[in-house]
Amino acid sequence: MYQTIVFLPLLAAILAGLIALFGARARFPGEAPPAGDDGTGHAHAVHAHHDHHDHGHGDHAHDDHGHGPVEPAASGSRLVELITTTALFVSMILSWIALAQVGFGGQDIRVHILDWIVSGDLKIAWALRIDTMTAIMLVVVNSVSAVVHLYSIGYMHEDPHRPRFFGYLSLFTFAMLMLVTSDNLVQMFFGWEGVGLASYLLIGFWYKKSSANAAAIKAFVVNRVGDFGFALGIFALFAMTGAVDFDTVFAQAPAMSGKFIDFFGWHADALTLICLLLFMGAMGKSAQFLLHTWLPDAMEGPTPVSALIHAATMVTAGVFMVARLSPLFELAPNASTVVTFIGATTAIFAATIGLVQNDIKRIVAYSTCSQLGYMFVALGCGGYSIAMYHLFTHAFFKALLFLGSGSVIHAMHHEQDIRNMGGLRERIPFTYIVMIIGTLALTGFPMTAGFFSKDAIIEAAYVAKNPMALYAFICTVTAALLTSFYSWRLIYKTFHGQPHDVKHWKEAHESPMVMLIPLGFLAIGSIAAGLPFKEVFIGHGVEHFFRASLAFAKTNTVLEDIHHVPMFVIALPIVMMLTGWAVAWYFYTRRPDIPAELARQHDALYRFLLNKWYFDELYEIIFVRPAKWIGHSLWKKGDGWLIDGFGPDGVSARVLDVTRNVVRLQSGYLYHYAFAMLIGAAAFITWFMFSAGIK
Repeated sequence: MYQTIVFLPLLAAILAGLIALFGARARFPGEAPPAGDDGTGHAHAVHAHHDHHDHGHGDHAHDDHGHGPVEPAASGSRLVELITTTALFVSMILSWIALAQVGFGGQDIRVHILDWIVSGDLKIAWALRIDTMTAIMLVVVNSVSAVVHLYSIGYMHEDPHRPRFFGYLSLFTFAMLMLVTSDNLVQMFFGWEGVGLASYLLIGFWYKKSSANAAAIKAFVVNRVGDFGFALGIFALFAMTGAVDFDTVFAQAPAMSGKFIDFFGWHADALTLICLLLFMGAMGKSAQFLLHTWLPDAMEGPTPVSALIHAATMVTAGVFMVARLSPLFELAPNASTVVTFIGATTAIFAATIGLVQNDIKRIVAYSTCSQLGYMFVALGCGGYSIAMYHLFTHAFFKALLFLGSGSVIHAMHHEQDIRNMGGLRERIPFTYIVMIIGTLALTGFPMTAGFFSKDAIIEAAYVAKNPMALYAFICTVTAALLTSFYSWRLIYKTFHGQPHDVKHWKEAHESPMVMLIPLGFLAIGSIAAGLPFKEVFIGHGVEHFFRASLAFAKTNTVLEDIHHVPMFVIALPIVMMLTGWAVAWYFYTRRPDIPAELARQHDALYRFLLNKWYFDELYEIIFVRPAKWIGHSLWKKGDGWLIDGFGPDGVSARVLDVTRNVVRLQSGYLYHYAFAMLIGAAAFITWFMFSAGIK
């Protein structure tokens, strides 16, 4: 069963790839022959969802070729949709069965696939580690991926390259499943790089659009920075323990306490350094502060991609990795302090930027960044199961918000600027309701999924002994206020008030059923993923549920202490949530002039937030320009002037010139050769006479 869960998406991806490759030569049953523009308007692929709107004009995107006809759909599109979506739904059902067997049934399973790498002391088997942590991630990955596949059938229905898109989606799902089922760090790194590759392909899916290519490259490069740290951490662990499989590493972890590694002149504590290097990988993949810049740009990809990768699965890989390695982090309190600090800073930093963004997808993207910060706060404070709880609940309501945003974009003819929307609740009532449910869960409204997991993180920050715990508590409480404000700002500007674009408002209509069913499923999950799972994630049944898959040190009492916090700590997040909602309601329904006036009065602050704290500009000066200068210098001076100048264009060219002239001496006439011999003999006799005379 477990092999089926993991390899079924890979099989679907391979079949989709083959159909995409050879489908142009075949015609599948039930498919119409290729045609030009059928009058339905621009295709999704062709629209490419440009983010013009931050620059103050609501110009709609054109197709990749200007105003030409829409490209006909590739052959086999319907077949690919059927194969990939069915495969993912089968994997999803089996994943829920696996959670019941492993998590609630109490049996951990290891499935040996093959011996992968055997080289000296390095012995790596390809095996599936199925424990509670893995089962939770299988449910999250396959549930979200299945509904995203189903949703994409409707959302991408006009795209001419659907087989390629669905193939990429299934390939990503397989890579993510490889990551979460890994039994050793090298196998995890394989999945880690696999999801990086797939995200590059999906972000840059509309490759004829330069901004999509730039976003894909940016995501790839920024993640390489984090992955370099991750790789160094794996190397260091192997150097210290002689193994990379989790069981051996965890068994030897206590023996590493007190050992040191010389790292660029730094006499570092071995466990602290290793955990910091591993966390560097998590920072890149989970878009944490300093390595966060790729996430908002990744919105250039199709909306279903944002829901799958940037809400529920790939960006949570860093959280999963730190939780999986909790036995190491428990023994490295200084590294856990850094994790707490970075997480808390990310939570507040991303929330401040979300306040003023105008692109509907980017607002949700910064919300994701902020919520990932919450998860790392829980990890740093030692509440590993609390972080997994929020990962589990967040997957449902954040995927719902992304897909709901896609439904809005679909209804508004690919408009993404919330300033050009308004009054949509009358036109798309179902989307409005599910977006409200997602927003309630995100802001922590009582009895929603987010309420239980998010508040538990704030309580964990309050009771933790970590030196950064108080800072994390203040940041997470403040971020709860800001999250509530910008989430309700999105709702009020999109669905309430008067329509700003009357023409598109009149044409707006509800999405097809194939898109609404996934929204309904995720809306149910946004509520049902909370209370029923509270006891096993953060209650008294947590150690029995997770068993050996998480570290539960006797000295770590966070899970016990969160049940005994003062009443004001319990009430504070609710007060913040209600305050943020009240301010947003007043600003955007009663006095819409106030936000504009505040932006005018505090122009410098407004531009600072609108430009994302100028991190892109800062990195442009510090990293991008010097890298371009070095590259240009090596190209023009190193390669052009030095190597080509002295190589092909220098010495080599002169040798060719000489040989070319020497060849002319070979004329083939006998009297030329006789004359040359005469000259040679005369020169020799002359030299002989003079040299003899000198003596």
